Amino acid sequence: MSRRSWVVWAAALLTALAPDIYDWASSLLTGDDGSRFYAYMSSGSCLGHEIDSMIPEYLIGQVPLFWYGGAPLIVLAFAGWYACVRTGRDRLGRIVVRFAAVVLLLQRLPGVVLLLLDGALDPACVAAWGPSELVSWRLGWGLYYLVPAVLVLLAVRAPRAFVRRGRFARTTAMALTVTAVLLVAVQAAPPGKVSTERELDCAGFGDGTVKGLSEAEKKFLCDVRGYNDFYDQGGIEGWADAPDRVVLSQGHHLCGLATRHGGDVSVPAVQDAPHAALRGALASLCPAVARWQEQEGERKKAEEAAYFLEKQKACARHPLHRPKIKPLRQKHATMWTEFWTILGWEEEYEGTVPDLVEELVGSERGALAVWAADEIGHACVTVESYRRRPPLETKGWDEVVEVGYDSPKGTLALSDSQGTTVGGLTTAGPGSYRVRVHLRGRKLVYQVPYPPDGAVELLIMVFPGKEKNPTVYR
Repeated sequence: MSRRSWVVWAAALLTALAPDIYDWASSLLTGDDGSRFYAYMSSGSCLGHEIDSMIPEYLIGQVPLFWYGGAPLIVLAFAGWYACVRTGRDRLGRIVVRFAAVVLLLQRLPGVVLLLLDGALDPACVAAWGPSELVSWRLGWGLYYLVPAVLVLLAVRAPRAFVRRGRFARTTAMALTVTAVLLVAVQAAPPGKVSTERELDCAGFGDGTVKGLSEAEKKFLCDVRGYNDFYDQGGIEGWADAPDRVVLSQGHHLCGLATRHGGDVSVPAVQDAPHAALRGALASLCPAVARWQEQEGERKKAEEAAYFLEKQKACARHPLHRPKIKPLRQKHATMWTEFWTILGWEEEYEGTVPDLVEELVGSERGALAVWAADEIGHACVTVESYRRRPPLETKGWDEVVEVGYDSPKGTLALSDSQGTTVGGLTTAGPGSYRVRVHLRGRKLVYQVPYPPDGAVELLIMVFPGKEKNPTVYR
């Protein structure tokens, strides 16, 4: 066995052990065991990352032969090769060593190849492998741990006479070497600057110091990092601490994807991108997305207006109530609720929700509540105010309940979830009133999941009265 083989075997073993020796020495001197924990999220479909996630790296790492950078396997291969050489079976020794080297390569090479594959197919897919520092660490150490396997192969390579390679072979080897060096250099480069809120002038005071960025790019960075309180939670998760250049690069790439689909960020091509989380702030960077969002907002407004108009027309088709005595005021409205009831308050009494009598109407000082829907829905409401007690009407109504109401300021007004307000109920000013509520349509609402428009009708009569106890007429 030549001296050269001994040296190369020793170099292979030392290369495999070096990181663990360094960590051990560092932990003794500094108390830092070198462990780091990264938490990150990714979305979308990237071929290399998906294949890598199927490889049980943790289980493979538990095999003792792969501990310490594969040093036990290298020692085992050396022992097998040395035994074969001593017995004159050099070829069998080389086969044993080559097999061991292939095993070492298969343990480390797939991760490097799959990461580079994702970077070549779609640079945005690199984000699926984690933060830039984690990607750099993974690629750098992945390449490093290929070295022991290569040295093991060189240790058993039979000496040959020097043969000068052709120009094509030399050019190819040089190109591959330069490419590998550039890839490692790019991945190991400093992650870049993370501009602060003041540097970006997110508040718009004109005192920003960042140069070379457009106003749209600055606003995009502010939104992503939560400087503009975009999410009210400190920015978009996983991106708040990413360097400016990374955020902008991924943002422009996502903008390109969205632009090809008319600015629609809800299409699968955008939603499935690894950096899709940025789409929430993309309108500030991408004109196509801003236009689409504006158009979508107008479309939804038109749909909502048409929806509400339908319900109002349904209520308008009901016959108007004909009072038996003339009220001071009579008002009609289509009112909405998201929590079963329509509420009425006076100034300084907002927020009080009274308990209902017979699940229909309830009152407290300065507050009134009237059932209107099965949690979410609308009701066709008629409100009448009187100077004196009106005649009782029960015909045609399913439920009629009357309660007392104490008005502290004489300003009671009903309000719904859409901003509709009906005021002028307590026409006699502060004092004691009675509120009589008539209802029909509750049974229908409970019987079918989608009742017809205008199914619930309410007639609310308000008039002066001293009686405090509730009365159930029907």
